[in-house]
This record gives sequence, structure tokens and C-alpha cells, in this order.
Amino acid sequence: MAEVWVYAEPKHGTFPRVTFEMLAAARRMAEEAGGDVSAVVLGSGLGEVDLDPLGAAGADAVLVLDDPALDPYTTDAYAAALETLITQRQPEALLLADGATGLDVAPVLAQRLGTGFVADVVGIEADAQEGFVFTREPYSGKVLADVAFAADARPMVVTVRPKAFEPDAPVEGRTAPVLMQHVDGFGDVRQTVADVVRRASGRVELTEADIVVSGGRGTKGAEGFALVEELADVLGAAVGASRPAVDEGWTDIQFQVGQTGKTVAPSLYIACGISGSIQHMAGAAASKCIVAVNNDPQADIFKVADYGIVADLFEAVPLLTEAFRAGKAS
Repeated sequence: MAEVWVYAEPKHGTFPRVTFEMLAAARRMAEEAGGDVSAVVLGSGLGEVDLDPLGAAGADAVLVLDDPALDPYTTDAYAAALETLITQRQPEALLLADGATGLDVAPVLAQRLGTGFVADVVGIEADAQEGFVFTREPYSGKVLADVAFAADARPMVVTVRPKAFEPDAPVEGRTAPVLMQHVDGFGDVRQTVADVVRRASGRVELTEADIVVSGGRGTKGAEGFALVEELADVLGAAVGASRPAVDEGWTDIQFQVGQTGKTVAPSLYIACGISGSIQHMAGAAASKCIVAVNNDPQADIFKVADYGIVADLFEAVPLLTEAFRAGKAS
């Protein structure tokens, strides 16, 4: 029976939204292939991780590999672990989130297994001839590309863009057995992690956010960028940034949206002082509604925005902030 696997990466004892989005996609694939869905959890000291939501969201089984060699994360150790588990169980497909870990380990794993790899998938459809067709948006979202794996390229290794799929509603009382796995060694681990530095933030994670407020070159400095952060706080939104704002040091690189940053797909994306270059929109074009604030009526951002405000952001953004604050108060 064909298995569809979802790599479930725990964060702070729980799982991010994209995990449940992938489980929903895997559920559809498994139904088409006549198989089961397994969530795969790797790490060290996983006893405190709540695994129950995985079963409620559609996993038929949870495969857990808990080993000290998996902390901290290294490409070699995780690729070796997944390679061993895949060789043992022969799943049909492996879905990983299109993020730092997924994009790091997936191509290495595919090379080790001698199979194919498709990144940044936004759609999955069953096909009578090809089995499954995966849709991507290359060239900064300018075109759609449908990709299928060769018949002998198994498992299908795929990274899935966050917010590309809707998670299924959890089924109360639905559980999945937890199956502890074992790997006899991790081979030659070439990386050594000297330190892991985490920067705490009280805001919602950028790729998980339903609302994102981003600032660009037009904020003209850290003080101007603070207006973006204030608006985000009033809306309970995540903060984003274009590459120029990051390069100038007005905010941290973890907030960069774009081709060389993160891809977001919120319900509302507010772009403040952002020109709308192809590179930036590659990370924001999937937003359901884009509101642009820019003093240049010819800025490219207005070509893709659903709503545009041609104004000085130093006047418009504080007015928006006060209007939203008043709305919340009432």
C-alpha cells in the first residue's frame, strides 16, 4: 500500500500551520493512490512534543525518530535519517515545508535516493497517466509550470509553499499510533554547529501570518520603519520588509520578503514604501489582497495592488494606524 509522508517539524513543542496544510494535501493524494498518510517527526528529546494534533488532522500513523544525533539540526544527519527510513518503508511521496529545513535537506535527500525533487509547489492534482502533477510558479510567479515525476522516480520529494493549501478541520477523537523508529548510525556528518542564536519576537511568524505589513526603501530609515512596526502591532500582524530595508540595516533579515527572502501568502498584505520589483513580489504575489502605500503613482506595486494609496507614507501610515486603533477600541 502506497504511503504519503509529511515531514512534520516541531517548533516550540507544537507544529506550524504548514504541517496541517501538507497533511490535508497528503490526505487527498493518499485517497487517490489507495494508501495511508504518515507524519514523520525527527529530533532529540521529543517526549514533550504534542503529537495528537497530527492524528486529528489526518495522519494515519506518526513515525518518530528521537536521537541525540539529531540535535542540533545538520543536513547530513537528517538526510541520512530520512534516507534510511524511506529505504525501509518505501513511501510513494514525501512532502516538506518550503522553508529553511525543507529546502536544505530535500534536494540532498533526493540526490542520495536517486529520485526527483520539485520545490515550492502550490498545487497537486491526480492524473490518470502521470499519477500526480505538481504545480509551481517559476519566474517570480509570471507563469505556471506543471511537473510530473518519471514512473521510476520514487519517492516523489516535494517542498510545499506555506498557505498554498487549506488545512482540514481536525476530527475530534481521531488518533494515530506513534511508531518509534531506529536508525543505526548517521554516516559521516560533515557539519559542526557551534551555536544556535534565536531572536525572540512577540509577533506572529511571518510565513504563518494572516496579515503582513511590510516596509521598503521609502521608509527612509529605522525611524520610518518603526511606523510599519507600529501599524503591524495594532493589526496583530507580522512585519515584513523588502531587501533594501534589510540591506540598509533598518530591520533584520528574518523579515525579508521576496525572491531572496521568505514567501508569504496572507489574506492582507500592506506594502509601505515598496516599489514592487519582480524580486519582492516573488515573495508576496500570492497574497489574497494587497494594499500599497507609495508616493509615486507610477510605482510597479500599483500594477499588482488591489487597493492603492498615493501618499507620503509618513502621513498615511500613522493615519491608518490611528484608524485601526480607534476601530479596535470601539
